[in-house]
Amino acid sequence: MVLLALVLITSTALQMWPQHMSYAPFVPIVVAAGLFLHAVQMYTVFAASGAALVLTASSAHGNPTTSPTLLAALAVVMLLLVAVDRRRANLGMSPAAGATMLVDLRDRLRELGRIPTDLPQGWHAESSIQPAFGDAFSGDFLVSNRSSADHLEMALVDVSGKGLQAGTRSLMLSSAFASLLGATEPSRFLPAANSYLLRQGWPEGFATAVHVSLDLQTGAYDVGSAGHPAALHYQSASDRWAPVDGADGVLLGVLDPDCAQFARSHGCLERGDALLLYTDGVIETHDMDLTEGVTRMLGAADRAVADGDGAADRICAAALAGENDDRAVVLVWRD
Repeated sequence: MVLLALVLITSTALQMWPQHMSYAPFVPIVVAAGLFLHAVQMYTVFAASGAALVLTASSAHGNPTTSPTLLAALAVVMLLLVAVDRRRANLGMSPAAGATMLVDLRDRLRELGRIPTDLPQGWHAESSIQPAFGDAFSGDFLVSNRSSADHLEMALVDVSGKGLQAGTRSLMLSSAFASLLGATEPSRFLPAANSYLLRQGWPEGFATAVHVSLDLQTGAYDVGSAGHPAALHYQSASDRWAPVDGADGVLLGVLDPDCAQFARSHGCLERGDALLLYTDGVIETHDMDLTEGVTRMLGAADRAVADGDGAADRICAAALAGENDDRAVVLVWRD
């Protein structure tokens, strides 16, 4: 192993030329071991470095002035690396490998939620997911599927909690929920998602979701909800937003499949209409009424739709909660 060889070379050089060498080269060796090696390999390099330093410092050629200080500094570095890596070390992989894996999973989550860009002429769809406090992972996620040229399905999900804990659950659920889109009838998506979440046995492991099945030829859609804020339909004929009533259901992961009911509602997007899906982070805040949050969101939606591209991002940016909560918006409109 390269790092072990460097430990041996450095300790030998210290023995042979004590007046021209210092203990400083051990610092990058130890840091490199903590960043790039598996747990067992990392501890092996730490042990070898510690042994080499102790032997060198106690030898006749040791430097008594610098040895205690540098030994203490290296010991602190080792302890910090062990503390930071404790959880990842249990996985048997290096921090660098673990970080790479998380990045890959995060990118996969984003890819699963990417709405197809090659929609029929006249159709537009955007999504925006903004994690709380600017974290890399969010408890809100979107999965979408275009099973045919004329059929688009989307599910916007809000996992309980926020930040990294909710984000790891999102990573797991997103693949499972994405596999259900197109593989089950739209009316069976939420019951199947509920059954899957129940099987996980997570304490407080519930989620809300809104599922949309849209016919891109006729504009007909049906919506199902599981404890999620109501989807909103903009009707260009009346120039107003209206909630999609009747799409009600219980939270996912709470009731047994035999008891959980998920009613669906039907509608049609005419030319000039839009459909808005969102999570509670967009409209809720601790010190303001929910109605004010909805009003603020719809005002932002009116302006965003009129401005075109980037509408979903602008609606998220107008959320009352700011960065204190995960926020997600999906907007579909028809010219």
